Amino acid sequence: MTGKYPLAYAGGLDVFRALADPTRRTILDELTERDGQALFELCGRLLMKHGIDSTRQAISQHLEVLEAAGLVRAEREGRYKFHYLDSGPLKQITERWPIRD
Repeated sequence: MTGKYPLAYAGGLDVFRALADPTRRTILDELTERDGQALFELCGRLLMKHGIDSTRQAISQHLEVLEAAGLVRAEREGRYKFHYLDSGPLKQITERWPIRD
């Protein structure tokens, strides 16, 4: 299906599913504050700043969900994989349902 609002279909549900989890929202907050983090750095920041004591594997799985939703993109540089925020899907949501006063 095509249309002006792709979020109305199956792919858009991934964004809402990704945002439903508080750990994933915190990961997005961290990437907003400092974009381009490797998994190890992200895990350390989550523990030190937010008390989130998840394993690297658990955080990696959260990142996969965020990638599937299009909210995070990852780039490999040598041995490391750096994660970057992509706010495009969030912009689509705000364009579809603008906030009115």
